Amino acid sequence: MNDTFLENRASKPTKDELRNVFAEAYRLGLEAAPEGRVADYIPELAKADPGAFGIYMLDGNGESISFGDVSTRFSIQSVAKVIILAVALKYRGFDETFSHVMMEPSGDSFNSILKLDLRSNLPFNPMINAGAIQTVSLLADEFGFDDLMGFARELCMDPNIVLDEAVYNSEHDTGDRNRAIVYLLKSKGVLMADPEKTVDLYFKLCSLSVNARSLAALGLVISNGGVNPFTGRNWIEPDHVRTIKSLMFTCGMYDFSGQFGVKVGVPGKSGVGGGMVCAARGPMGIGLYGPSLDPYGNSIAAVKAMEHLSEKLNLHVFDYL
Repeated sequence: MNDTFLENRASKPTKDELRNVFAEAYRLGLEAAPEGRVADYIPELAKADPGAFGIYMLDGNGESISFGDVSTRFSIQSVAKVIILAVALKYRGFDETFSHVMMEPSGDSFNSILKLDLRSNLPFNPMINAGAIQTVSLLADEFGFDDLMGFARELCMDPNIVLDEAVYNSEHDTGDRNRAIVYLLKSKGVLMADPEKTVDLYFKLCSLSVNARSLAALGLVISNGGVNPFTGRNWIEPDHVRTIKSLMFTCGMYDFSGQFGVKVGVPGKSGVGGGMVCAARGPMGIGLYGPSLDPYGNSIAAVKAMEHLSEKLNLHVFDYL
C-alpha cells in the first residue's frame, strides 16, 4: 500500500488506498472478535454468530466500501437512541427535550439506575437506557411505533426496516430492569406518558431490524448536517445535529465513551445487538456489525476497526490539519 497520505495527513487518499485501509480494519476486527462474547441477557441475542463482522462506508458522493457481513439483519438496540433523540429534538425542541433529561456522561453501565435513584430525578443523558426511556415518554402520546419506524427508515435510507418480532418478544419477556427504570421515573414524577406504553414502545424501537448499510446511511445523514445528500431533504436541523453528535461523542459508547473519544475521536453509538454507527468527517457514515461484545457492551470488532480507521484516515475530531 502507498503510505504517502499516511505520512502527509493533509493529503486525500485514493480510492484504492481508502479501500486498503478499510480492508485492514476489517481484518483487525475479525481477529478481535473471539476476545468478546455475545449478549445473552436477552435470549434472542445469544443466537448471533460471535465470529460475524461487517463494515460498510458510505460517503456524500454515493461511494461505498464494504467488507464482511454488511447485509446481515440484526436488532438496532441502543443505536435507536440516536433516532429517538433526533425525533424528540425535531418535534419537541431542544429546551423541552432537555428539561426532561440531562446531557451529562453517567460513567455507569447503560442500564444502571444508581445515579438516577441516588443523585438525580432526571436521567443523565439520552444515550443510556433511563434517558432513552424518558425521551420516549416525551413522544409516546403523539407518535405510534409505525410513525417512529417510518422516521428510522428515512434516516437510515432503508425501507426494509421492520420490527424483529422474535427480538421484541424476547425483550418484552426479559426486560424487567427497563420496567424498573420506567416505574422509578414514574415514582419520581418525571415520566411524561403511561409507563407500560412507554416501555413497550422502547422495546419495539430497540427491536428494529437493520444492517451495517442502514447504520452507514444514518451516520452519513448525521455527518452531512442532517441532510440526505442524495435527495437534499433536511431531516435534522443543524443545531440539533450538533447536539446529537456531541452526545454521541461524550455518551454514545456507554462507560467506554471516554476511551473511545480519546482513541477514535468520532461521534459513535453502539448497541448490544452488535451494531455501531459512526459519523465521520467527509461527510462519511460508517456502519459496523459484530455481535461479540466487550465488557462495556460495545462490539469488540467494531471498536478495533474504528481505532485503525481513525489513526490511518485522520478521522479524530481534534485532528486539525
